[in-house]
Amino acid sequence: MSGSTRTSADLDPRRRKILFRAWHRGMRETDLIMGRFADAQIGTLSEAELDEFERLIEVLDRDLLSWITGEAQVPENYDSDVFRRLKAFHQHDKPIHV
Repeated sequence: MSGSTRTSADLDPRRRKILFRAWHRGMRETDLIMGRFADAQIGTLSEAELDEFERLIEVLDRDLLSWITGEAQVPENYDSDVFRRLKAFHQHDKPIHV
């Protein structure tokens, strides 16, 4: 089971592939970070944003996780609008399950 809550039936082949890859990165924590963002945003990302999201999918799990948590500075070439949206998507002011 991937964890995805979104069907890919209405997506074009490129978006289906990206959605699958977002949920199958390797480390469960980054699967959840990338996959949940993809579930929510994949249908509205522009072609340029899809390009950038695919670049982020290729980043090593430990690097991506350290950027998201703020443990490491995001390299300038990855500090894009898509990355900032991804990071903001996972910031919460209160517990998620309240």
